[in-house]
Amino acid sequence: MEYRYRSDVLERLEGHGIRPRPTTSPDLVREFVNDLYRYEIRQLRDRLRRGEFPKHAYFDRVVTLRNKYSLLALKPFQFVE
Repeated sequence: MEYRYRSDVLERLEGHGIRPRPTTSPDLVREFVNDLYRYEIRQLRDRLRRGEFPKHAYFDRVVTLRNKYSLLALKPFQFVE
């Protein structure tokens, strides 16, 4: 099966270094983006625990990270036309 990804979704995926093929399932793409987000949020938590930045700055960094991964607000079927 082939999928036609929305152009805005493709642009945002490019920002994460992801270039799905027409045969790549939107479910797989979203799962991969979610894995990237979970990796980065864990890294951020670990940096907080190591004292690399003050605790009061953590919330803003989490919000920034969530905004970076705004694609996760979409369901897989919304990735395609």
